[in-house]
Amino acid sequence: MTYFEYNCDGLIGPSHNYCGLSFGNVASAANKNAVSNPREAAKQGLAKMHFLTGLGLKQIVLPPHERPSIGALRQVGFSGTDEQILTNAAKTAPELLANVSSASAMWTANAATISPSADSKDGKIHLTPANLNDKYHRSIEIEETSDILKATFKDSNIFTHHQALPQVSQFGDEGAANHTRLCRSYGEQGIQLFVYGRHGFDLSKPAPQKFPARHTLQASESVARLHQLSNDHVVYTQQAPDCIDAGVFHNDVIGVGNQNVYFYHQDGYLNKQAMLDSLSAYFGDSPFYPIEVPANEVSMQDAVTTYLFNTQLVDIGAGKMAIVAPIECKENANTQRYLDKLIGLDNPVQEIIYRDLRQSMRNGGGPACLRLRVVMSEAEAKGVNQGSIMTDELFGRLNTWVDSNYRDQVAPADLADVAFLNENRRALDELTQILQIGSIYPFQKG
Repeated sequence: MTYFEYNCDGLIGPSHNYCGLSFGNVASAANKNAVSNPREAAKQGLAKMHFLTGLGLKQIVLPPHERPSIGALRQVGFSGTDEQILTNAAKTAPELLANVSSASAMWTANAATISPSADSKDGKIHLTPANLNDKYHRSIEIEETSDILKATFKDSNIFTHHQALPQVSQFGDEGAANHTRLCRSYGEQGIQLFVYGRHGFDLSKPAPQKFPARHTLQASESVARLHQLSNDHVVYTQQAPDCIDAGVFHNDVIGVGNQNVYFYHQDGYLNKQAMLDSLSAYFGDSPFYPIEVPANEVSMQDAVTTYLFNTQLVDIGAGKMAIVAPIECKENANTQRYLDKLIGLDNPVQEIIYRDLRQSMRNGGGPACLRLRVVMSEAEAKGVNQGSIMTDELFGRLNTWVDSNYRDQVAPADLADVAFLNENRRALDELTQILQIGSIYPFQKG
């Protein structure tokens, strides 16, 4: 049976904005309160998805969340009509309104951790939504994310959907942004690498001093248990605290893997050699390519600024891989020089593909942030909502939908406008019909 890796990209929503909410995310903070362009953002994301399908990859579209979240405001005591709630929140709690208007749900690498059927003891695909409890604006995503994942991965005979972990700091879970699966082939039992920033209970363990370590060892261990993974096929490793303090808030900002390649920065991990030894042991006599980028060629600052490692490492057939990188990597002399050299070395990476994702990059997320990966067989993919799978026809319909519904400018003041909220709801209602995904939004459920 043939297995594929599907990239599940978050479609950037009509309320895409720059609120600068994510402490520890350098790009997010730098662009706080700038005017965004939701139309351009969505079309950049769609173009990347469609381009990858043209390379022969499989692509799923995940719809955006409703923002601003009126339900989140009601939960903390605001009442009245939607217009009254928005007006009152803008006047008395503007920081709160910014948080419930966040565009961050588009980064579906944080939506969940997913393990394929080849790795789980019961032979099912397991999904655990991330609790994202380090940031309020992300923690409010859980329920809507769960509904979207359940509506997309529908067949309960194939997919097991778990609840998010306890909503406390000891189980801080940032999803697949801190998780990578390596394997000999997609359909064979792989090895899952869980990267954490701190110990959840023992505060004497190493931890960053400047920026928060969002993901804990206990979260990773819990997900491995829920997904029924074999202990022999799991590796836990800690990000270097100095790396997090330099702005590497998730592992996917400092390392990315696919099949038998792991691409990472020299200074990314606290116990790097133990991690590499464990991964090498899994591959045994089979080829394994750990590609370490030296700090004297690409500094940590360059890695964070360009998102060199927040790239997509994808299989393009015939034993070859490509790196899908943001255009910022091409505009930086050090990262471009390194990538030019990389494709001439003895490893499967044979092509570098640059994509313009500036709207997402300015908000703090690159190509890898925008996608959640799931390995499925042809038979298992039949259990997915078929309207969510990217095709040429869907690409055309979504572009037309974006052109009809998205603004080309959104400023922070727009978030308090009930007309803007209703405009976005009409767009999302139409989107659910295009994707044939059913009623997934609170305003659709009554």
